[in-house]
Amino acid sequence: MTQAMLGPETAEQAQILASVETFLARALPPEEIRRRDAAHMPPYDLLAEMGRAGFFALAVPLEHGGLGADWHTVALVQERLGRHAYMAASIFNRVVGFGLMSVLAYGSADQRRVLLPLLMAGEAFCALALTEPQAGSDAAALRTRAVRHAGGWRISGRKCWISDAKGARWLILPARTGPEREGHRGISLFLVPTDAPGIAMTPLPKIGNNCMPSFDIGLDEVAVGDDALLGEEGRGFAHLMSTLHFSRASMAATVTGAAEAALQLALEHARNRVQFGQPIGQFQAVAHRLADLRTRVDLSRLLVAHLARLIGQGASCRREAAQAKIVATETLRDVADAGMQIMASAGYAADSDMQRLWRDSRLYTFGEGANEVLRDSIARDLGLSARNVM
Repeated sequence: MTQAMLGPETAEQAQILASVETFLARALPPEEIRRRDAAHMPPYDLLAEMGRAGFFALAVPLEHGGLGADWHTVALVQERLGRHAYMAASIFNRVVGFGLMSVLAYGSADQRRVLLPLLMAGEAFCALALTEPQAGSDAAALRTRAVRHAGGWRISGRKCWISDAKGARWLILPARTGPEREGHRGISLFLVPTDAPGIAMTPLPKIGNNCMPSFDIGLDEVAVGDDALLGEEGRGFAHLMSTLHFSRASMAATVTGAAEAALQLALEHARNRVQFGQPIGQFQAVAHRLADLRTRVDLSRLLVAHLARLIGQGASCRREAAQAKIVATETLRDVADAGMQIMASAGYAADSDMQRLWRDSRLYTFGEGANEVLRDSIARDLGLSARNVM
């Protein structure tokens, strides 16, 4: 196997990745991943161990009690987790991309003091409650409303397809606080405890990502204090751009790792499966297909590495985050689909790791921003679209 292009550049990074590999080998061997997938069992029980290992603290600056690693190091961990077990990468991204980065970017001093230690220790995580029945890609169309009352707010509305909501300690929840005609300018963000009175959650069955359950959430006059406001009132849409910036970078790194896993499964099968007197990988149709897939996975790594360095420099990289997310998710989708074709019945078997990657991969091209909408965002960056999209 060739050296991954998004590889460790320092001895410290190599040591961190070795720690990640040790954790994964012990906590999530292949048979345990298959068991959890079949049982629809999220890896919430592994959070504390990941916290003790310092994984979550990597992205937090030293002055806030973290380890102060750069985003390239974070991306290396995300890719390694994604390659081995997407369920571990997904919960890592919940803690880091949704929780830690949001609190660091626009949380108050008190929110940082309370939340950062809990999140870094793996004692809690946040779920992003953005999507509504009529507001997905068009996030500015959301209707959930927060109304001021004595000492805080009352929130009413409905959210849907909220991943890991039941296991989360808090929802990062956008709600309308200004006139509806203000669109994205009338939205604020709230940190809502998931056990608050007035919240009802209903699980939503789906075909993949069994270890990342999704929920329909009803909010009926949910009361929160003034300290639940996350960031500035009326600036919620702008704050969301920051959260999605990190979450898309996280997804790009994670699914690049998953694409590498799918590619390795297909390569192994092509080298070992003999038909017509030779391994099927020696037939040009299969060999060229795998060569193209190898190239696409490596290109995805290059974009992830480039984006990680831009984030580390504090550069504006909305376009690059969209590009990396598009390329990485479509690469995984296509590698998993081609892998299923190459492996044929061996990939279609219920106990095959390829079939899990194949069905799980279909979510990511529309999760956390549909790729069509992200292409519109890139076009806007090029001066070709006037629409204000995420």
